[in-house]
Amino acid sequence: MTKTRRQFLCRTAAAFMTAAALFAASPASADAGFETWINSFYATAAQSGITKATYRQAFAGVKTPDPDVLEKARYQPEFKHKIWEYIDSRVNPYTRKIGQEMAVKHGRTLAALERHFGVDKNILLAIWSMESNYGAVLEKDDRLHYVPRALATLAYADPKRAKYAKTQLIAALKILQNGDISPREMNGSWAGAMGHTQFIPTSYLLYAVDADGNGHKDIWNSIPDALATAANLLKKNGWQTGQTWGYEIAPPRNGGQYAGQTKTLAQWAALGFTRPNGKAFRNTDQRAELKMPGGDGGPGFLMTKNFFVIKRYNASDSYALGVGLLADEIAGYGGMQQAWNRPDGSLDIKQKFELQSRLKELGYYDGEVDGNFGSGSKAAIQAFQNRNGLSPDGEPTQHLLKVLRK
Repeated sequence: MTKTRRQFLCRTAAAFMTAAALFAASPASADAGFETWINSFYATAAQSGITKATYRQAFAGVKTPDPDVLEKARYQPEFKHKIWEYIDSRVNPYTRKIGQEMAVKHGRTLAALERHFGVDKNILLAIWSMESNYGAVLEKDDRLHYVPRALATLAYADPKRAKYAKTQLIAALKILQNGDISPREMNGSWAGAMGHTQFIPTSYLLYAVDADGNGHKDIWNSIPDALATAANLLKKNGWQTGQTWGYEIAPPRNGGQYAGQTKTLAQWAALGFTRPNGKAFRNTDQRAELKMPGGDGGPGFLMTKNFFVIKRYNASDSYALGVGLLADEIAGYGGMQQAWNRPDGSLDIKQKFELQSRLKELGYYDGEVDGNFGSGSKAAIQAFQNRNGLSPDGEPTQHLLKVLRK
């Protein structure tokens, strides 16, 4: 064998060993298409001022899409709660109790924010509850996703959300480049909502506030920053200081025909719309829109300007109503005066709490008594049903509560 031939074979063997080593070092589950997408997207990021160093740091170790993100994106729109189910899960004795505790614990911060931004502190507490259960969600690793990976996943694999995801990913990279948070801490929802008050990256860039004065805007770890950021969003979108979000009303007969119309409170009163607690409307020249979320025959609500400002945070009527009702409960104004038109046999929120409490007293349930019937509550119901000769459907009903009371 010639010297040249030996050198060629040695170089070939070395190259093969190097390639094999690189292949072995690459995770077996790596997605070549996803990695190619990440590499190619840098050109777009660079046009927005993202440096190579920031980009490499953001995607270090990211080799595959996040499958949980795709699953949540696929099923998120299909499931819709009835209005009473939605409100029950978010406005109840548990969320009121924690909200009132947080009002005391963070009293000085909330008072300062209320003075500075003019936004009702109880609205801020209600948003905090609705968005992250007063921060409790941030402690659950199974609910959190690394934001750059989550957004890259949507941009790569979800055509319906690709444009949104690319815009948010650029914004997330800007946040990292600004040094507000480290990649290790940049966690959020499947769609990129972040921190205690769940801001998407573009909204964070618009509204984030360094309220604690440490030189960083940090809605992940700083409660003052998170609440101030929420207050800043509301203020800049037209929050009216000292005004309510709306009123629960008892519609007159056939009052549902006016749903969606806007009139002054004086005009609504003249048509027979009254508050169920007997109190008068304030600022009767204020305009309000009639909402009937439970349909004809159910409670009605006259929504003023601040209700629609809350919708700039989340465009859902149900969300804004939940924020308003919970804020009133935290403030001690009392809850809804009227009952929803629930299906026969279903439970109201007080009965849901009672059912969970009784299951816990009997040793079937060891979770939080919060009125929410997730997998733990349903398993407890089924265990009780099996033990007592009932059909084990796991459903909370009036009949089940009657049996438990015995």
